Amino acid sequence: MGFLDKFARNRGKKEPEIPQQHTPAPGEGITGEPGSGESDAAKKTGDEVSPEPQKQGIFARLKQGLSKTRLNITGKIEQLVKNTRKLDEEFYEELEEILIQADVGVNTTLELVENLKQSVRQKKITQVEEVKGLIKDEIVNLMKGKDASLNIAPVKPTIIMVVGVNGVGKTTTIGKLAYHCKAEGQKVIIAAADTFRAAAIEQLQIWAERAGVELIKHQEGADPGAVVFDAVNAARARGADVLIIDTAGRLHTKVNLMEEIAKVRRVIQRAYPDAPHEVLLVLDATTGQNAISQANLFKKATGVTGIALTKLDGTAKGGIVIAIARELDIPVKLVGIGEKLEDLRDFSAREFVDALFAE
Repeated sequence: MGFLDKFARNRGKKEPEIPQQHTPAPGEGITGEPGSGESDAAKKTGDEVSPEPQKQGIFARLKQGLSKTRLNITGKIEQLVKNTRKLDEEFYEELEEILIQADVGVNTTLELVENLKQSVRQKKITQVEEVKGLIKDEIVNLMKGKDASLNIAPVKPTIIMVVGVNGVGKTTTIGKLAYHCKAEGQKVIIAAADTFRAAAIEQLQIWAERAGVELIKHQEGADPGAVVFDAVNAARARGADVLIIDTAGRLHTKVNLMEEIAKVRRVIQRAYPDAPHEVLLVLDATTGQNAISQANLFKKATGVTGIALTKLDGTAKGGIVIAIARELDIPVKLVGIGEKLEDLRDFSAREFVDALFAE
């Protein structure tokens, strides 16, 4: 059972109360850097992001969230199949073009199409209409075993360090994750260790209030290590089940940023040598192949153990999920498929592909 799937078992329980949203004063920054999109949900009113009754099932919301990508991939594949009379090189070349344009990636696309050709030969398929099902099967095979649940500590607290560049939706992901953990009946603490931007602290304060969890923070410009030190001690003293630590998100090419994150990790390990139990890298699906380069850099510097892919509902290039699952030795663990609090979900390769190819 996934980390967030426990939430589904608690639907019958009373939802955690979401305190009234803080209303910023005129000019008060809560949206991150200009144009960053860091905290899209934080721009909304309290009513717009409040939890709503689940009118749709999980699969239906995933299907809806992938609507742009489905049109860009499966819609074009269906059109290609309709316009093709025989399975020749021209067909495979056009298929490659469709997949690459959807950010499946060149290497992954070439592997997928080569595997498809072998399956067509082995099964002696001659009818073009039968290829669509084979394409779906090949995508599933490429992604098999690439999804996993968040790691949970055998003894509380579970410490989750969240990393990623500014603008990817890191703050929003932390807020939604905290909300789900609280809904499971867990005691959650958030640490605002991105002290380089006052807006980051303010955004987390808003999300902490919405989720009804505690926030440990210092002033802007404070030592991130000091914030984490206080948060770790607070988690221990107050019997927290989960501690979620935000980290600075300046440009991933800056060496000092990676050193700062490494320092935060060392502070955690002084108190809990086996922690952080999860280093969650937040990536923006709309950035396409740039997400791959970000992942590689953060993996080297921080020991990333899982990926949270955000804004999947806002892009037609959701094929990046396939590329990430295949090209990186890091499992996709969470996906954001909308702005509602419940739209952060455990990732399942099978569900993803089924939703992508759904009628």
